[in-house]
Amino acid sequence: MPVYQLPDEPIFPHPQLAEPDGLLAIGGDLSVDRLIQGYATGVFPWYNEEEPILWWSPDPRFILYPDQLKVSKSMKQVLRRKTFEITYDQDFGQVIRNCQQIPRPGQAGTWITPDMIAAYEALHQEGWAHSVEVWQQGQLVGGLYGVSLGTCFFGESMFAKVSNASKAGFITLIQDLKAANFQLIDCQIYTAHLASLGATSISRLTFLEHLNAFLEHQSIRGNWGDFFKKSTFSRE
Repeated sequence: MPVYQLPDEPIFPHPQLAEPDGLLAIGGDLSVDRLIQGYATGVFPWYNEEEPILWWSPDPRFILYPDQLKVSKSMKQVLRRKTFEITYDQDFGQVIRNCQQIPRPGQAGTWITPDMIAAYEALHQEGWAHSVEVWQQGQLVGGLYGVSLGTCFFGESMFAKVSNASKAGFITLIQDLKAANFQLIDCQIYTAHLASLGATSISRLTFLEHLNAFLEHQSIRGNWGDFFKKSTFSRE
């Protein structure tokens, strides 16, 4: 199948037209409108700094249903002891920059380019992208960020500077999203870390069917620190 060159308009070809490796399209930009349309279509950007923007829709898709979250006995103890303080949308900029800078085994560089940081900070300012911060003794020691549409959360990246930090943030997020009636967390591609927490692979077609249904629900925009405190938030 061909790899599609995106037009100026924020539209995408159908994800089922992707290459076997999941590559669907090339080009376009990282505007808020295009990113939102991309996630709503079932695609996401992933590319290195020296490359053009590449858009992907892998098959199978790695996802987590909130009610299938697995929490080990040791992590339950960590959470009960309140080893960490977990917040939302308190320092999105530092979370995404730590995700960019944290060393990762087997990776010489990062796909979180300066353009990607600027794009997701714009998404955050518009209330679509959210961060989870994990603090220990006042220091940011872990976190993650992603995009929320309907009752779906599209995870992008996480980091940890101390043991169990990102896991504590992720588990807390999933538990809170479940309480808020979210139905799917997109993890994009397989990792053993997320598999241990209950994530599983589904076909692209099943993912798209879920996506279409779950995007019928209103999106929770704004500061999630306010939302999870049951304060003011907007739904669109």
